[in-house]
Amino acid sequence: MSDVMLHLEAIEKTYNKGKPGEVQVLRGASVTLAAGEVVALVAPSGAGKSTLLHIAGLLDTPDAGLVAIGGADMTRLGDRARTEARRADVGFIYQFHHLLPEFTALENIVLPQLANGVARKVAEARAMALLDKVGVAGRADHRPSALSGGEQQRVAFCRALANGPRLLLADEPTGNLDPATSDQVFAALMELVRETGLSALIATHNMALAARMDRTLRLEAGRIVG
Repeated sequence: MSDVMLHLEAIEKTYNKGKPGEVQVLRGASVTLAAGEVVALVAPSGAGKSTLLHIAGLLDTPDAGLVAIGGADMTRLGDRARTEARRADVGFIYQFHHLLPEFTALENIVLPQLANGVARKVAEARAMALLDKVGVAGRADHRPSALSGGEQQRVAFCRALANGPRLLLADEPTGNLDPATSDQVFAALMELVRETGLSALIATHNMALAARMDRTLRLEAGRIVG
């Protein structure tokens, strides 16, 4: 297995290319994450950090450049292969939890495992273990509407890790929480990431949170600096 978990090289991305309103978001951005490394990505709003994360996580394709995960070139995979690679290797966390409202916390973590072919009993056991690690096992049978904002986001963390990804991508994962809750929830996330040995690229505006990661990258004018 490669010691480099994520490698983005000279990534370019333009929206409305060749049309009125063309916007070049990424201009040769390059990022390398070592296995087990947790890196902060800092950028002003509209700078393209979400686009970069979506390209890193195989949700979007670059106009130019290389995307490799675990040493394997993902750049030119077809749609089906990209979906399979994303399901196997990548976990996503967003600013808003996006939990399915009609299902309980436990079920929200079980469902992606079932979609990946895991037996229900195994999926439920893993879901409960993850909920216990972030301190919300006692809320397993509650639907999202009955959970606090911090609890909802902890459940979202567990869902992102349910299928055992090698790479975690997070876009302002505590940006919707008050400062005190943000600090507590981020601590739970970092503990979970460290325990599982994940590589993680975490976009945040919060420099105090960024300082708790291994290093910080800044996205400016479509390029990575720092």
